[in-house]
Order: sequence, then C-alpha cells, then structure tokens
Amino acid sequence: MSLLGELVAAGLLVILATACLFDRHLFRACLAFLAFALLMALAWWRLEAPWLALAEIVLGALLTGMALFHALGRLGEGCRLPPRDHQARPRHQSPVRWLAALVWLALAGLAVWELSGNSPLVASGEVSRRPLLASGLAIMALGLWAFAHHLHLLRRLLAFNVLGSGVFLLLAGLAGPVVEVQGLILVGLVVALVGSVLGAALLGRLYALDGRVTLGADRDAAP
Repeated sequence: MSLLGELVAAGLLVILATACLFDRHLFRACLAFLAFALLMALAWWRLEAPWLALAEIVLGALLTGMALFHALGRLGEGCRLPPRDHQARPRHQSPVRWLAALVWLALAGLAVWELSGNSPLVASGEVSRRPLLASGLAIMALGLWAFAHHLHLLRRLLAFNVLGSGVFLLLAGLAGPVVEVQGLILVGLVVALVGSVLGAALLGRLYALDGRVTLGADRDAAP
C-alpha cells in the first residue's frame, strides 16, 4: 500500500468517524457509519486481511447497520425515534470530557511509540502504514470522547463501534498480517455486533415503554 494511498485512507476514516459522531441527525450519522465501515473493509483488504474485509462488510456494515436502522424505526415494525438528538450535557462538563480524551490519546500514543520499536512493520521498514496507526489513535480518541459525552443511547452505540474500529486498526497496524491478531480482531467484530444488536433492541424497547432515549442519571443531567 503506497504512502499516498495510506494518507488518503487514514484521512477519510477520521473524517467519516467525525461525521458519524458529531452529526445530531441520527439517520445521517448512521449513514456516515455505514460509509466508515465500508472504508474500514477496504483498509483491511489493503492491510492483507481479506477475511477481515469480508467480516467488516457483513458484520460491521450490513448486520450492524440493520440493527441501527431498526432502532431508528426505519427497518421493520416498532417505534420510530425522533430524527435528531436534542439531548445535551451541561456545558461545564464538556471540557472535562475533551481533556480525558486527550489524556487518553497521549497515553495511548506513548504506548504505541514504545511498542513500535518491536513492531514487525517498523522492523521490516514498512513505515508507510504509520498514517493508519495515527488515524487509529485519533479514531479511538473520538470514540472515547463521544461515548462519554453523548447522552443519546444510539449515538453511544455508534461511538462504541467507532472506538472498537480504532482499536482494531491500531492492533493490525502494529502487528501486521499475523493470523493470531486477525483472529482476535474477528472475535472483536463478532462481540461488537452482538453488543450493537442488544443495545439497539434495548433502546427500541426503552423508547416504546417510556419514550426515553437515555438512561436514568443521564436523563437527569440533560437540560
């Protein structure tokens, strides 16, 4: 994979993750996640992991996407959620969550810097994949912040999936085409799918019973 292609893929992944996590229009956010998952599949293919690319398409884009759109009420029967997220945390809480995400990013970056000395990619001179390592760190930081900041449970599900993708991308970038690491990532994709399906089902049930899209303490914090 050329350095230019690596830079373009890494930049697009960060852009789509940002669009997914910051857009308050839930349908557009889910569409951005689908595009993000498909681009992740392309990244797996270019990282010499075709089975992960196929798993990302089926588990990440198709099945997880269906669960998200079902929670929105766009697939099957059920209550349709409001199209926009109007929940907001008090403004004084936002800087704390940004700071926590930045600190976590700095610590993860230091860990990656330390581990990269023993990485087979770096040892073999394949430093052209470093942009994907950087994008993995950025995506993890965005996902962590969004999961801590958002009140809407569907947006937290999106953040959960984006955060996991960043972790998997970082693992693959550090380890290279190692079968054991690819198997671990595949297990992670299955776990993420199960969590997304259960979360979407619980969100739909919660909204149908009580008209809520947040949990107890979060509901009290929203203005």
